[in-house]
Amino acid sequence: MSRDGQQGCYHHHHDKMCVSLVPIFNHLEVEQMSEIMKVVQSVSYKKGEILYHAGDHSDSLYIVSKGKIRIYRLSESGKEQLVRILNPGDFTGELALFQEALHESYAEAMTETQVCMINRTDLQELLLKYPTISLKILTEFSNRLDEAEKQTTRFATEKVDTRIALFLAETLEANAGANELELPMSKKDLASYLGTTPETISRKLTEFEQQGLIKQKPHRRIEILDLDGLLFI
Repeated sequence: MSRDGQQGCYHHHHDKMCVSLVPIFNHLEVEQMSEIMKVVQSVSYKKGEILYHAGDHSDSLYIVSKGKIRIYRLSESGKEQLVRILNPGDFTGELALFQEALHESYAEAMTETQVCMINRTDLQELLLKYPTISLKILTEFSNRLDEAEKQTTRFATEKVDTRIALFLAETLEANAGANELELPMSKKDLASYLGTTPETISRKLTEFEQQGLIKQKPHRRIEILDLDGLLFI
């Protein structure tokens, strides 16, 4: 059992892979990496397990080395709002780096997931010693802030068709050069992320298909037939 009462299993042989995989560490020298490995704990979670709950004390950085984690919040009424999905190399719990804090959100493993954990004091020492790690973390912060601001503006100003179309275009862009994408989350999560309902997502995708903009395929795959048309919705 991990410290916060979760079922996570601890491993040590994955630590090396973890440190060498993630962008915030993989630029370091070999001996610096081995120093980090000494303070990293590798924990695995089964699908559906919760890494932390809103209100739990936040004292570690969690870095995904394998699998996927969904970060979500619950509104007053208990409605889920998806914040982001973490893939290998992504991290969460970063607020713990600067202050003693409580988690604002929930983190749930979407598949079998392997996580490296570093606690606050160990990490702070590493940041002082290797400022490049701090720069990598700051870069990620600014990307997230940018993402969050875009998201807020969209909710306020763009109609749902546009939100879905832009999401498809951005997901495609991440697939550099391809004209097909795989939705990175379920329709339920996508609806929560884009501030709408799963029914609306399904209906809009069907409308896009009828307009000849996209083609829906099995396993959440979508072929983009007319990117320009999609971007001017």
